[in-house]
Amino acid sequence: MALYSSISPGALVLMLLIFPALINNLAAKHGHTTTIYHHHHHHQQHHHNRLPEKAVLNNRLQRAYIAFQAWKRVIYSDPKNFTSNWDGPNVCNYSGVYCAPYPNNTKIQVVAGIDLNHWDLAGFLPDEIGLLSDLALIHLNSNRFCGILPQSLSNLTSLYELDLSNNRFVGPFPSVVLSLPSLKYLDLRYNEFEGKVPSELFNKNLDAIFVNNNHLTSVLPPNFGTAPASVLVFANNKFGGCLPPSIANLANTLEELLLINTSIKGCLPQEVGFLYKLKVLDVSYNKIVGPIPYSIAGLAHLEVLNLGHNMMTGVVPDGVCCLPNLSNFTFSYNYFCEEEGICRNLTSKGIMFDDRRNCLPDKPQQRSKKECDAVDQHPVDCSQNCSDSLH
Repeated sequence: MALYSSISPGALVLMLLIFPALINNLAAKHGHTTTIYHHHHHHQQHHHNRLPEKAVLNNRLQRAYIAFQAWKRVIYSDPKNFTSNWDGPNVCNYSGVYCAPYPNNTKIQVVAGIDLNHWDLAGFLPDEIGLLSDLALIHLNSNRFCGILPQSLSNLTSLYELDLSNNRFVGPFPSVVLSLPSLKYLDLRYNEFEGKVPSELFNKNLDAIFVNNNHLTSVLPPNFGTAPASVLVFANNKFGGCLPPSIANLANTLEELLLINTSIKGCLPQEVGFLYKLKVLDVSYNKIVGPIPYSIAGLAHLEVLNLGHNMMTGVVPDGVCCLPNLSNFTFSYNYFCEEEGICRNLTSKGIMFDDRRNCLPDKPQQRSKKECDAVDQHPVDCSQNCSDSLH
């Protein structure tokens, strides 16, 4: 089973409807390895379109030429020499550049895609990148681009996918991405962005948001559940706060929610159990207290549930262990005191599990009686607000 998988192929389908000429170039290499633990992908070969030698460059390609020449000037390191053919006016012949017919006039070619994944380029994004106003996708995964994102990116009104992952971009959350009206897929993983995530991000019509492994430090906003996303990955940031009940609003879309090591606290809201399409829920390495919401027993599609390394208490309910598609259930390093029914023998169901370091009688590798008693003496009241629910 592919865990932490990417968004549905719908993104590709739409791309191919908009830009038919991208079919041969992108079909084979589209798709995203979104596992947050493995952020080095296999190197892919790069092909590029050929324009006829006597092709007449339109003003859109002329603007693109200006943009690529400006970009090439600020690429300081190109160890694999990929940009060596970024020369001359026929930009559609450049490595990593993909042209397609302009939707409003198919006789005109435009630059529709840039894919520089795994080129190991060092440099930054120049203001002139805003001249590439026909771009539908930008893939810059696994390079050494740095600096802040230019505000001119707001000119890319057709941009559908923006993948800047595994680079060295810095500064506050790049609010320029909030101005992109067509954006559906936003991947900012493994960079150096810091500070607050604007609540406006969750008002965007995004299908996938990856901001894990940055230095973001804000509380999850009350409108966290507004974005109609299928995948939300916020792991390895310092958000804090509680998981807001508004998460219930994601019920019709959300399939994967990863909040690993984000400093969230309080009890898991019962509304988590409303996310009936959820396949992956990972809230490990946080400060979550209280019981497992019994509503999770209704998540029939759930495959992976990781509650490990929190401060949760109470019973591991049989209803959760009986979920029809559950294949991996981790609840180690908590303070659970009882496993109901089949939970005591998940091996018999073929479910991978980890129940170490709890307060479970007759199970190996549990916490000491002293540790368990100390927590038992401070029961959690989940009806209280977030800050009051901590012991």
